[in-house]
Amino acid sequence: MPVMPLSGNHAAAYAAKLSRVEVVAAYPITPQTQIVEKLAEFIEKGELKAKFIRVESEHSAMAACIGAAAVGARAFTATSSQGLLYMSEMLWWAAGARLPIVMGIVTRALAPPWSIWSDHIDVLSQRDTGWIIAFAENAQEVLDLIIQGFKISENDRVLLPLIVAWDAFDVSHTIEPVDVPNQNVVDEFLPKRRKYRHTLDVENPFSYGNLAYPKDYMEFRYSIYDSMLRAKDVIEQCAAEYDRLTGRYSGGLIENYLCDDADIVAIAMGSISGDLKVVVDKLRKQGVKVGFCRIRYFRPFPSEALAKCIEDAKTILVFDRDISFGSEGALCLEVRATVNREGLDKRVYGIIYGIGGREVRQKDLENIIVKAYKEELNHPRKLLWLNLKHV
Repeated sequence: MPVMPLSGNHAAAYAAKLSRVEVVAAYPITPQTQIVEKLAEFIEKGELKAKFIRVESEHSAMAACIGAAAVGARAFTATSSQGLLYMSEMLWWAAGARLPIVMGIVTRALAPPWSIWSDHIDVLSQRDTGWIIAFAENAQEVLDLIIQGFKISENDRVLLPLIVAWDAFDVSHTIEPVDVPNQNVVDEFLPKRRKYRHTLDVENPFSYGNLAYPKDYMEFRYSIYDSMLRAKDVIEQCAAEYDRLTGRYSGGLIENYLCDDADIVAIAMGSISGDLKVVVDKLRKQGVKVGFCRIRYFRPFPSEALAKCIEDAKTILVFDRDISFGSEGALCLEVRATVNREGLDKRVYGIIYGIGGREVRQKDLENIIVKAYKEELNHPRKLLWLNLKHV
């Protein structure tokens, strides 16, 4: 298994190549463009046998992937920010058609005002479309989760499209050593995509995606809901199988980092995870019993795994790189719902950080955890904005 210096974006391209995608349809947008540029290079050099479709918009990119997946091809695309919003209508069609498409999203703040820097609002604005949504911590996970994403998405119990998201620049453009599996290993893990019962076939035509009357429509939505719940077991099984073949556990719904005996647990997604682990290690040496629970899959939300991870903690700090206006962060809303549903007695603090790429240092994270440990934070229902300037 060779180790290669790769950015998160190039790791995504290598993952799609190793997955033997057959159709790539994409439109360039910062900071995603490097992914599809690299895939175009692979195809041009004959290293990847696939069709690259140059489209006029992100909406068209997803439409092309839908068409390809509907006739049995393994399809991949990538986008960011405004491009994802332009594509949004077609995300619903892909999920409703139960098509196993995988898409990479390089997270980027939304306009106005214009920003090319990262936060999670673009991805989380699509959380109800029926797509499975994973957040990678680093370039290694970008590669691993995309390969696993095809296996999960194409599973008979799931058959839903899947997003792997990673943070702009911190992951997308930062180069680090990445273990790249050999092609024969990936081929064993991810066989060639087969046709499904609903695959379009000119020899056996049928009506697909037509009008549904009220007596039928609700069952279509329940089917997606049920399959999303089934995906939880499939995600864990794929992570275990990938570990067996590669020697690397790089998947699963959550990551439990020193939470088992923690009084305080921090919860977050994405690239901040590495900083939080460093802070947890430092504070542990100072006698502060803190742990970190990383949410790797936001959809399906891992309520059961999260509840078990935090069951012995007294205080929960949820770090959100997004804001649901009029409420709080999307991750915090899910955590509060889990705490209430499971009947857990916890203080849950919502913390907004890194919006539009706002810098957050390890010292900032350490200070807020120590304040929570000393019970010096404001009421848990008061939303905290980390490093917010005077307004």
